[in-house]
Amino acid sequence: MGIFEDLVAEGAAVPLEGWDFSWFSGRATEERPPWGYASLIAARLAAVKSALDLQTGGGEVTASAPVKPALLAATESWPPNARVAARNLPGAVVVQAPDDGPLPFCSSTFDLVISRHPVVTPWAEVARVLKPGGTYFSQQIGAGTNRELTDFMMGPQPVSDARSTERARADAVAAGLEVLRLESVALRVAFFDVGAVVHFLRKVLWTVPGFTVEAYRDRLLEMHEHIQEHGEFVSTSTRFLIEARKP
Repeated sequence: MGIFEDLVAEGAAVPLEGWDFSWFSGRATEERPPWGYASLIAARLAAVKSALDLQTGGGEVTASAPVKPALLAATESWPPNARVAARNLPGAVVVQAPDDGPLPFCSSTFDLVISRHPVVTPWAEVARVLKPGGTYFSQQIGAGTNRELTDFMMGPQPVSDARSTERARADAVAAGLEVLRLESVALRVAFFDVGAVVHFLRKVLWTVPGFTVEAYRDRLLEMHEHIQEHGEFVSTSTRFLIEARKP
């Protein structure tokens, strides 16, 4: 096989379990948001008695917090990730639950609900399981994230407002929450080989819905040639941080 085929085969073979992106080291880079989500979460987890991590992936971010509350729960919809999260969060209640709810917890249970890059935020359920005075704290993927990559693979696509900060604020308020903090940032993303692109598209499914190597082989070859010529393919991700409190 040639270089293109080798790289594509490598990207297609990487396991998808968990939410650990260390495989991309040296093959892709993404700027990090300036607020430092993991450290902010660690401080909040250390200050509460009960917390819920929604759509935890493999539980990696919450597991990195040095101090955790007495009651820690986590949800994950994909069974392989739920198993990884259970290993990474010993002592926590890890349950398989749909991303859009309902949440399998009693009302007014948690001081803190957190979520990093949720597929969807079930705002009404978040408000229900929070205690009065409790907070929701989340880093989310913003509207149009990696649109350069999406458009390269699929052609120009419309950008939905479903992940906009304005939509997040409106949905939080509609659920009865008070928005305390909302800020966003644009970040540079670079892919250095087509294998990294393949693995990313397999892992981050919403970038190119329905992606398979077979269906997009021609576009992947174009991507390979672009990277060979320019040294990288550059895209832009957007992230926003939202904190909301239940009165």
